[in-house]
Amino acid sequence: MSNKTFYLTALEQMEEREAPMPVIGPDDVMIKIRSVGVCGSDLHYYSKGSIGDFVVEFPFILGHEAAGVITEVGANVTTLKPGDRVCMEPGVPCMKCEECLTGNYNLCKDVRFWATPPYDGTLSEYVAHPAAFTFKIPDNMSFTEGALVEPLAIGLHACNTGGVKLGHTVAIVGAGCIGLVTLLAAKAYGATRIIVGDVLEKRLNKAKELGAETVVNTAEEDFAKKVLELTGGRGADVCIDCAGFTPTVDACLTAAKPAGMVVIVGMGADRVDGFNTSIMSTKELTVKSIFRYRNLYPTAINAIASGLINVGAIVSHRFTFDDTINAFATCTKDIKNVVKGVIEY
Repeated sequence: MSNKTFYLTALEQMEEREAPMPVIGPDDVMIKIRSVGVCGSDLHYYSKGSIGDFVVEFPFILGHEAAGVITEVGANVTTLKPGDRVCMEPGVPCMKCEECLTGNYNLCKDVRFWATPPYDGTLSEYVAHPAAFTFKIPDNMSFTEGALVEPLAIGLHACNTGGVKLGHTVAIVGAGCIGLVTLLAAKAYGATRIIVGDVLEKRLNKAKELGAETVVNTAEEDFAKKVLELTGGRGADVCIDCAGFTPTVDACLTAAKPAGMVVIVGMGADRVDGFNTSIMSTKELTVKSIFRYRNLYPTAINAIASGLINVGAIVSHRFTFDDTINAFATCTKDIKNVVKGVIEY
């Protein structure tokens, strides 16, 4: 059986090759991939070759937002069967360390996460994965919606961490994929005013379409000043930074109300300098960060399946599996127009 795969062979260079068929263990399932989202981290590895301490060794397989159909199950698997439509949580923790045993498995130091060096990703025809991190999706969900459960889980985790609730004003900096799913999550949790800032008009238009009350082009206007103006000087209950640069963190600290919450999600820069501790102290802000998500796949699946969250609306570009090389080139070079790219098999 063939297992066509796209390998990253050098910076911004990909090749189609045959990979060995994966082998499943007794607790694993084999999945025929049907959809893979093109994530910002994939694009960073594609163009830069590293993110922080994670450095690609070529050849390398990208892709971690994935959904497909089970073709085979291991001897111990009783909850899944061939033919099941599924999406997969891409990180497999050790389940032995303190972080795992206290429920914070997303912080496991020994996690094996698809498309995070040294672990290959999902841009293949077939992959193997533990059944415990493989989730059924209902027939009314598309495979692309299944693949987008992964980024939506990040948005849900950001809003959970920030304590977003009914009646809140939420300010979000960054309207890429993660900013948009955070917007969708904030709406689902009951936020009644959502203000979104970005430098790209295409993304701002999408944010407006998805329910942002106000969008702010931060290349032309001061985001924090606009949030304070819109709230009568009060500020936002929760500010979520989905960009991760010094100016965006500063904007969130300034835009948050006294005793408000700031959640740092984006990692645009490896280091944020000039953190304004004066604002943080005098306003008695709570500043938190998140890393991926935990225990949120069932919630995300149910929210999509019920129609509460239309995660498919963030997709701007669809590519076939055979067109994977062009997909990555387009998503990298045409950033002004690509909101979210998906590869559909």
